[in-house]
This record gives sequence, C-alpha cells and structure tokens, in this order.
Amino acid sequence: MKYLLAGLGNIGAEYAHTRHNIGFDVAAAFVAKHGGQFRSDRLANVAEVRWKGRNFIVICPTTYMNLSGKAVKYWMDKEKIAVENLMVVFDDLAIPLNKLRIRSGGSDGGHNGLKSIQESLATQQYPRLRFGIGDSFAKGRQVDFVLGKWTAEEEPMVRLKIDKCTEAIESWATVGLAATMNKINNVEFAL
Repeated sequence: MKYLLAGLGNIGAEYAHTRHNIGFDVAAAFVAKHGGQFRSDRLANVAEVRWKGRNFIVICPTTYMNLSGKAVKYWMDKEKIAVENLMVVFDDLAIPLNKLRIRSGGSDGGHNGLKSIQESLATQQYPRLRFGIGDSFAKGRQVDFVLGKWTAEEEPMVRLKIDKCTEAIESWATVGLAATMNKINNVEFAL
C-alpha cells in the first residue's frame, strides 16, 4: 500500500511556521513521528516513511503554493499512486481554529494550492485534510493574516491539532476515509 501525503506551503524562511504553511508543518510532524527524513528532490522536499505495512511518500512542494499541482502530479506519476491514496493538507480560513475537516473532494474554495492541484490532476475528487486557521482578521487584512505567524495564544491549539492531523493521516491509511471523516469532522478540539 502506497500513499502520497502532500503538505502545502511556501518555501523560504519568511514563510516558515505561518498559517499558510501549516501543511508543511503537519507533513514534518508526520515524518518526524515515524523516524523519516526529508531530502531535496525534484519539485519538492521528499521523505519516505514506512508504517504498519504502508509506504508514505511525503512531499512539501518547492514550487510555491500556486504551482503545488506540478509537484503533486509529478510524484503521483513517479510513484504510481492512485488519486484516492493522495492526501493534501492545507490551511482553511472557513474553518475555526479548533477544528479539522477531512473531505473526499470538492471545490478549491479560493485556495491557490488546491486550484493548482485540481488543474494538474484534472479532478476535484482527491482526499484533503483542511486545517482550520479561523478568520479573525480585519477587513482587507486576509493576506497578512494568512501569511502571518501564529499568536502565542493560538500556539497550544496549533500543536494539539498537528498531533491530531498525524493521527488522522494514520487513520485514513488504516481504516479508510469514511471512518476517519466520521471520527474527525465534528470534533471541536479543546486544550
């Protein structure tokens, strides 16, 4: 069983650990938990992790967010991974900070990374893990909010949810998408 886990974000120190880069942080946590290491490779930083008889190819695209689809498509083709064995992790403004949501498909919702993936794969039907970042920003300040760092108050919830994401990814690979959605989608995480 082979899976592709794609954490979305932007390369560069100025973007590290921002809300928009939560996909990178989740991917890094998953790889660290399972003793893997990233290497620089074509279009992405890549790690390979084995867990419970499953192989995970974990990528953090180095193409910048708007071209994430190039890296996702390249690694899916190279590793011969079916679209249902792809999980994309990204930030979502439409979901509160204390929630995660897993979906089997849907629109890009204005997210440029998803838009690029949808164009590259020619489908909206691929699993995704939406990391709620909330929408507590003033009118006209969305870009600053999304590209901003987590506040000290948000950090503990973010760390908890990163752990919950790694568990959700493990669940998806073992019990499947539907059961994992039932387990995760209606939970409000609390510290």
